[in-house]
Amino acid sequence: METDFLTEQRYYKAQKKVKEIKGFYTHLTIYCLIIPIIIFINLKYVPHFHWFWFSVLGWGFGLFFHWLGVFGFNLLGFGKNWEERKIKEFMNEKN
Repeated sequence: METDFLTEQRYYKAQKKVKEIKGFYTHLTIYCLIIPIIIFINLKYVPHFHWFWFSVLGWGFGLFFHWLGVFGFNLLGFGKNWEERKIKEFMNEKN
């Protein structure tokens, strides 16, 4: 019974991770498709002011932090690893 639960839990975590990775790559693909269009529009119609940098940098920071969240890199030690350690700690206290 317990092994079925653990297998099901691992499957759920793996499924969730795949969904997060898919979301990140979708985000990256849209970024790579839209940014060149924004640059083209800017350089075509307002070549004297390069406002496309605001979009490139702002969206780029968002994409960077999405990458950090998906692939487990965290700032200041707070992230998914910290959450999992705390959950295990609380589960061990009850036992």
